Parts: sequence; C-alpha cells; structure tokens
Amino acid sequence: MASAAEQLAANINFAAFAKATDLQKRIWFTLIALVVYRIGTFIPIPGIDPTAFANAFQQQAGGILGMFNTFSGGAVERMAIFALNVMPYISASIIIQLMATSVPSLERLKKEGEVGRKQLNQYTRYLTLVLALVQSYGIAIGLSSSPGVVSNPGLFFIASTVITLTGGTMFLMWLGEQVTARGVGNGISLIIFTGIVAEFPRVILQSLELARTGDINPFAIFAIAAVMLAVIVFIVFIERSLRRLVVQYPKRQQGNRMFMGESSFLPLKINTAGVIPPIFASSLLLLPTTVASFAGMGANAPEWLTTFEAYFGYGKVGHMALYAVGIIFFCFFYTSIVFNPEETADNLRKYGGFLPGIRPGKKTAEYLDYVLTRLTVIGAGYITLVCLLPEILISYYAVPFYLGGTSVLIVISVTLDTVAQIQSHLVAHQYEGLIKRSKLRGSGGGVLKK
Repeated sequence: MASAAEQLAANINFAAFAKATDLQKRIWFTLIALVVYRIGTFIPIPGIDPTAFANAFQQQAGGILGMFNTFSGGAVERMAIFALNVMPYISASIIIQLMATSVPSLERLKKEGEVGRKQLNQYTRYLTLVLALVQSYGIAIGLSSSPGVVSNPGLFFIASTVITLTGGTMFLMWLGEQVTARGVGNGISLIIFTGIVAEFPRVILQSLELARTGDINPFAIFAIAAVMLAVIVFIVFIERSLRRLVVQYPKRQQGNRMFMGESSFLPLKINTAGVIPPIFASSLLLLPTTVASFAGMGANAPEWLTTFEAYFGYGKVGHMALYAVGIIFFCFFYTSIVFNPEETADNLRKYGGFLPGIRPGKKTAEYLDYVLTRLTVIGAGYITLVCLLPEILISYYAVPFYLGGTSVLIVISVTLDTVAQIQSHLVAHQYEGLIKRSKLRGSGGGVLKK
C-alpha cells in the first residue's frame, strides 16, 4: 500500500509545477549560479601564455590532471580562476569531520546541534582558505618554473596567482552554500556535477574524431559505451534499492477513543553514504598530486616526484589500491556520521515503536548496527567496483580521454538527489494548497452557520 505522500507525488504534473512559484525561483537561482560558475571556468588567470600552458598540460593530461580537469569542467586545462574548484573545501570537510571524531572539543561541538554545526562549518571555511593558499602557491611555483608558460615570472605573478586561485575557490564555496540554502540540491555537489557534465560533449566528439581517423577501433568505442550504459543501469538500480525494516506501533488510547496499532517501514539504503566516499577519496588523492604534477611541468622534475609517479601515479596499481581503500573507509566513516543506530533506537522507543521480535532500546540499536554494517559492506563493494572498473579499462586499453566511474556515479547520484528534492518541494506545495483549501472551507462553513 503506497503512503499518502507517494500517492500525492504520483499525481504531480506540470500544472502543479506551474503553481509552485517558490520552487521555480529556487530552480532559476540554481541555474543562474551554475552559469556563473561555468563563465568563471573560461576566465584565465593573468600572466600566463595560453598556448604554452596548453602544450605543457597535454604532457600531463593523461594522468591525475586529466581527472582533476574533468571535475573542474576544463578549468585546469585553461588555467582559469576556478582551476582549484571546490576540492580544497572537500578536503577541509574531510579533515574537520575526522577531527570531530577524535578531538574532544570538536566532538562536543558536534553534539550541540545547530549551533555546533555552524561552528564546525566556520572551521571548515578557515581550513579551506589555508588549503587553497597552499595549493595555489604550489601551482604558482610550478607555473613559474615551466619555461615559456609565464610571461613575467616573479613575486608579482606568484602573489596574483595565489590571490586569484584562492579567491576563486572561496567564491565557489560561498556560491555552493547559497545554492544549498536558496536553490535546489546540494550546491557543492551540483558544482562538481556541472563540471563533469560540461565535459561530456567534448569527450563524445573526441571519441568520434578518433574513430574517424582510425586512431582507435570503432568497436572499442561501442564496447566502452556498452560498459558505461551497463554501469549506469547498475548504479540506478542500487541507488534506488532499500532495505525496509518493519516498525510496529502498539494500540493507543486518546480520550475515549481507541486507535489500532499501526505499522510502517524504516528504510535503509544500500549505499547510505551516497556519492561522498568517491569524492572524498578522489580529493585526498588529488590534494598532493595536483601540486606535484604542476611542479613536474618544468624541465627537470624532482626525484621524489618521479618515484611517486612510478608507484602511485594515475593508472598504477598503487593509485588504484589507495583509491579503493579510501572509498571503503569513507563508506563506513560517513555512514556512521549520517545514521546513528542508538539515536534511532531511542527515537523509536520514545514514540512507542519497535521492531517485531527485537527488544526496544539496546537490542534494537545492536540489530540496526548489524543490518547497517552488512548493507555498508555491499555498498562499499558496489562503489569500489563502479569507480575502479572504468579506471582499469581506461588504463589498460589506453583510451585517450578521461571519463571514469567516479564521474558517472557523481552525475547519477546528484541527479537522483536533485530530482528527489524537486519532488519533495512539489509535494510540500500541494500539501500547503490542501491545508489552505480546508481552512477556507472551514471558515466558509462557520459563516453559513451564523
């Protein structure tokens, strides 16, 4: 039996959307913000020679910079003001959340509700600024040491590059927060989503051109497209899958009326962590290697960079192993943050609910933790498979463009989440309309009685 909300959502149509003016404003605000972001990815930082930088970038494009360039919507390839994108913010979020589980003062803030959350967000912003300064300084030094890339290398170029790239990251962080608060969907995720989607046409055209010139077998293009289509279907199936735990509510009496016991479901997603694990894992891998790759754009790369690239460069076994470990770790870590079995068990007991055959309280929390752990194992394996399978195919079959499973997972997950939020806004709007009509009928009835 579908719930009232599901029945109401099934009746949503374009007429309901036309009446939801608040939702329309949110969508327009989101679209305008994303257009502003895309414009910024085409504005280069001052003082570089675009042609010389493009030639230097092509030497590194097949590696980790290709992945970073995909996430930034091509901003790295053009060395735009948004070249760092929101990766420093994501890295800062990872560090703060890890510290919130080990540092007592931050752990207390985490338990203080909305006030503590705002303070932790403020610490994340400060750390984002520090990371952006460090990364932009490393990029500025790397660009200065690259022959012919910078017109007038020196202190002024380094200072302007650091200010420009850091300012771009802080602006994107602010823009993402504004989209989350005043738009539709998660702003930071939508910025990454927009960058990835913007690269799709270029990748498709590049593939067709390579097939036309004979540089790549057309059958390989169709095979990769078939694999990607299968991955998309698999991702949608898993992301929509739920483990429903039956929750039973006993009979209750209000006044002289007796209400029969009701039953509902506690939905648990297979992938509770969503798209966060691959984003966090990618961000941690990109944090040191981005600066390292730019530092290696000079004539003589340092020895430590050569050693690092030999074992942990993109496509190497070490890189994939670290990526898989990072995804699995963040799957369990982020799931423990977003779902607390003890708190859920206490809430069920507070409202009189219980799981059939499970005692309320501690036993319920242990059972929820048991079920959630098994689901997280499946979810972590699913995300790792989806993210690494295309990486392996690209590395071993030498496909000359980057479009990995992480990108596809981000696009699908953000799309599903945004559509769900739009649907929830429409449902809320229809509920508001029903309440208003019922109030009008009630007031009208009162007038007739008079």
